[in-house]
Amino acid sequence: MLLRKHAGLTRSPERIAMPLPGGVLLAMPCTDGEFACTKLATLHDGNPARGLPTLIGEAILIRADTGEPLARFDAGTITARRTAALSALAALELAGARDERPFARGGRLLVFGSGVQARAHVDALRAVLPLREVAVHSRSPAHARAFAQVVDDSGLPCRAAESPPSIADYDLVVTATSSREPLFDDDPRFDGFVAAIGAYRPEMCELPAALLRRCAIHVDDVEAARGEAGDLLRAKVDWAGVLPLERVVAGQARPPARGPVVFKSVGQALWDLAACRLAWSQLQRESER
Repeated sequence: MLLRKHAGLTRSPERIAMPLPGGVLLAMPCTDGEFACTKLATLHDGNPARGLPTLIGEAILIRADTGEPLARFDAGTITARRTAALSALAALELAGARDERPFARGGRLLVFGSGVQARAHVDALRAVLPLREVAVHSRSPAHARAFAQVVDDSGLPCRAAESPPSIADYDLVVTATSSREPLFDDDPRFDGFVAAIGAYRPEMCELPAALLRRCAIHVDDVEAARGEAGDLLRAKVDWAGVLPLERVVAGQARPPARGPVVFKSVGQALWDLAACRLAWSQLQRESER
């Protein structure tokens, strides 16, 4: 889908974000010419305390030439998997091409957050990288311990960190929170890879400005990031130096020669379409057996 987007074969207007009491309603349509997709979802950060998912909604896959709805998918599952898959691809494209890959030095992953996106990122990164150990920090120590136990039981050593660890002790960092302030202090010794996916609104922020001012920054979509990436907006980054991941995938830009590298993702309807297309093709193959 990144290559389709780079070739100008896709259309994805800016998503509609309508405030709701305690949350937001998102409407995200797009098409690649063959299929269309629209995701309608709500995000309420207070829902976990009510025993409800933070994200609720559905994604609909549509045949573009007839408008015929083909399938409906749970928006929470689609969002978690496509976001984590894109972060894993970014890690391979932006950090994996170096002679001295950060994860080749031990595969140490630090995760901020203990929700659905945090777990999806652990699963995606361990599927493509040789992770050796994981640490998780959450504003809820109990949630962090439960998260660590699940990951540890799956065969990947994981511990809960009571206080934010120094990022310099890790090769890969994932931030998957709803924070409005930086989650950690920069450490000039850190030269690894960061997937920052939690701050998807201008008022939100996960990363310190000091880190953003010395790193190579790539994003999932430049225009969306300009309007919604609170981390980058607060740090007043030079947008001329912010590159879309698609340029690296298409071979029109070289991966950074050194770290640190930040991949900032605010979410894009095309990634939902890519996930729905994949799920639909798998359903079609299974029905033909």
